[in-house]
Amino acid sequence: MKITVYNQQGKEIDTTELPKELFEVPFNPDLVHQVVVSQMANRRQVSAHTKTRGEVRGGGRKPWRQKGTGRARHGSIRSPLWKGGGVTFGPTKEKDFKKVIPKKMRRKALFMVLSQKARDNELILLDKLELEKAKTKEMESIVKILKLKIKSQSPKLKVKTKKTESFLIALSKIDKNIILSARNIPKVATIQAKELNCLDILNYKYLMMPKEAITVIKETFEKTNFHE
Repeated sequence: MKITVYNQQGKEIDTTELPKELFEVPFNPDLVHQVVVSQMANRRQVSAHTKTRGEVRGGGRKPWRQKGTGRARHGSIRSPLWKGGGVTFGPTKEKDFKKVIPKKMRRKALFMVLSQKARDNELILLDKLELEKAKTKEMESIVKILKLKIKSQSPKLKVKTKKTESFLIALSKIDKNIILSARNIPKVATIQAKELNCLDILNYKYLMMPKEAITVIKETFEKTNFHE
């Protein structure tokens, strides 16, 4: 698949052939859904936690003697039956939501999502992405120019969503100037090319990367033969 290469000013300067093994993989929605659900589960943070009778402070002394008072027998004022006591069967932070997905499935789903971005004209390839200093204005200008350029070549969207204007920038290496410049721009995020995954790509409308990032993706992820 051929794709246009832009410079930072939004001018078309070249075309390049995308690797077939990364950008021409047929889309399987069931596999992508399975991988995305597992990633969302693995990122889930458990915040709800209730204390059992063993965790609630106090209640070490028996409230009254076992027999002879005419009252029901109790061993602790922190019993779940008492106000201020522990909670029975409540949510706890020990709950584990993690789902394990084989590496082959994760990698193939990633290639499917990358291929779909290329097919939908939502992949923006640059000859290079550099900033001399960390300047949010400069980065915002680059994103705005490229957004208008790619929009002019794509069919108009009938329904606008929160994701419509969003950008994910995949960097071939850590570039502090780019990261600092992009972090305050709404709906724009940066990620290392070697850390690309289905969930992050699908959370943004456009994927932008320099040409070098394709080599990084190939070296990082193309280690397993999916045609076995």
